[in-house]
Amino acid sequence: MSHASVPSQSALTQGDLSQLFAAFNDVTVKLQDTHEKLSGEVSRLQGELRRANDELERSRRLAALGEMAAGIAHEIRNPLGSIGLYAEMLESDLAGGRGHDIASKIVRAVHGLDAVVNDVLTFSREMRVERVSQCSDEVFAAALDSCRDVVGGCSVVVRGEAAIEADAALLQQAMVNLVRNAAEAVQSRALDDHEIVLEARESVAGAGERAIVLSVSDTGPGVPTEIRERLFNPFFTTRAAGTGLGLAIVQRIADAHGGAVRVNSRPATSHDPGGATVELIIPRSSNPTDREQAAATADPRSAA
Repeated sequence: MSHASVPSQSALTQGDLSQLFAAFNDVTVKLQDTHEKLSGEVSRLQGELRRANDELERSRRLAALGEMAAGIAHEIRNPLGSIGLYAEMLESDLAGGRGHDIASKIVRAVHGLDAVVNDVLTFSREMRVERVSQCSDEVFAAALDSCRDVVGGCSVVVRGEAAIEADAALLQQAMVNLVRNAAEAVQSRALDDHEIVLEARESVAGAGERAIVLSVSDTGPGVPTEIRERLFNPFFTTRAAGTGLGLAIVQRIADAHGGAVRVNSRPATSHDPGGATVELIIPRSSNPTDREQAAATADPRSAA
């Protein structure tokens, strides 16, 4: 007696197989997409870790350098003050007489050395940020007034206006350094018109954090690419005179506010003589972040 074969109810049809393969392919694509996203996130985190480690190492080097520089500056300051006092007395005693010019040169040299010592102490000292509301026009005007000795031959343009919440004294120091650098840069170049542009504007960072950008642009020779990364190193300078601490101090002030400094160089064109632009970026929030508080209260002389 023959028995007809009965199809099993569990057998998969071609449609079922097609759906199964489609689901498998869909899961595979999603897993691949997830894998790529995780790999990208791992790479990003590794990059952030490298940058954090580099910044930590840089902070340690600067701390050691700041401790040494502060010690030397303090040792120099007392005898330098005595030399300056005696030189001024001698200059006064020799007024109109023989040797007065020599005494005057000593006084000027002492004042120059005192400025160097002040720069070293400013760079190495603890920076505590006390934010107050300021108008960018007032900040620019005060900086220009402090740099009258070097901006006299320059055409100065002020653009934009913004309210800034920052430490008044530190912001003033940073802007004076930037304006003085710009004035010295344009005067080192043979142009008919030496121009400095000061600009204030709002900016939005990648994380949506609002910030105020104070920029100083000049028509100087610009900044070569090969030295751009070294500009903020203490005691690095391309000029025959100067301590090389101006931009290093600006960087410390920006760090103390949780901000940043950017340098851009503009090539010369038929409509633009070229030059450089330095941007000081100050977060708009009046509530310091943990990073800002750490930078503001960290004493470079106390780091291991």
